Amino acid sequence: MTTSHLSALKSRHADLDEKIANEERRPSPDTALVALMKKKKLRIKEEMAATA
Repeated sequence: MTTSHLSALKSRHADLDEKIANEERRPSPDTALVALMKKKKLRIKEEMAATA
């Protein structure tokens, strides 16, 4: 994989991390949405590990 692909994955991972944190700070967080975002974040992390 290229360095730019890895950079894009890192960016998407950080973006999801921020979105999860923002959702969890809400008075009534959408737990289904948080779970979905965490699964996406994990898939990205696994792809980054496979790339490195």
